[in-house]
Amino acid sequence: MSSAAEPRPTTAETTAIVRGPGGAPRRRIGASPLEVFPLALSAKAFGWTATTAATDRILHRYVEHGGNFVDTADSYASGRSEIMIGTWMRNAGNRDELVLATKIGKSAEHPGLGAAAVQGAVEASLRRLGTDRIDLLYLHIDDESVEFDETLLAVDKLIRAGKVRCFGGSDHTGDRLFEARIASAQLGVAQMVALQNEYSLVRRKQYERDLARVAASQGLGVMPRFAIAHGFLSGKFRTRAAVRQSPRSRELAPHLTRGGLKVLGVLDELAVELDASVATVALAWLLTKPHVVAPVVSASEPEQVVDLAAAAELRLRRHHVTALDRVSAWA
Repeated sequence: MSSAAEPRPTTAETTAIVRGPGGAPRRRIGASPLEVFPLALSAKAFGWTATTAATDRILHRYVEHGGNFVDTADSYASGRSEIMIGTWMRNAGNRDELVLATKIGKSAEHPGLGAAAVQGAVEASLRRLGTDRIDLLYLHIDDESVEFDETLLAVDKLIRAGKVRCFGGSDHTGDRLFEARIASAQLGVAQMVALQNEYSLVRRKQYERDLARVAASQGLGVMPRFAIAHGFLSGKFRTRAAVRQSPRSRELAPHLTRGGLKVLGVLDELAVELDASVATVALAWLLTKPHVVAPVVSASEPEQVVDLAAAAELRLRRHHVTALDRVSAWA
């Protein structure tokens, strides 16, 4: 008989038990052959706020709930994030079951997107990850000091060699994405299939005013990063004192405004109605948007993964989406 002190499972945990892992259908990234769980697990915390032991548990919990899309970068924890993922994959023996994304351009060892840097960065990432290919390679910066032709030719060479399967942009304006598409067509090389830029209920304008039309016209799969605004949309940071105690205080502080708190208020109401967490509802809103494939979210503890993964199966009704659209229209 359970004791009174034993915590009850959340709705998300109960759903996972009933349906089993992998209940959410995969989504295809643009015109690529890559099919992914509708939530990408960011590895930004690995080697920073998440220890090796915590990282292993987070990755295991994510896969246990159907996840197959892991997102890292060669600059995260100076490459340690990639090493930790590679070690976990080797021990789990599950590389072929995963879609692995990494980013290049910001590392101290191979900065920028010149041909030599692209080649060197990818080779270094492959060694750290302990794999022979990167499924999705992102250009982590828009390196305007290098002609797009040089970068695109270098990436295409890696794709032809089988070391990279597909690639995308991660910090480009709409105009620059159009420029890249034209250059790719003229050169006859691989074109971008994915876009990763900031997009959330408290950061909408950059994507919706500029990048959404590009994603639509080029058929790009969109992976919103900072999808819960560094944790603000989890609802855990509603006071200045709470923000100051977080290692992400600098990123959280700009969201602690009257508008941000109003967004949290509507999320609170919907979370109660839908019997879900605030973060789950915020992510589910993103998944209703055209061309969004998988929001990118990090976890520093395995317990956080359950609510994040639950967004893949939470279905918002039209009035839920409308309420969130209205309260966040300023963002």
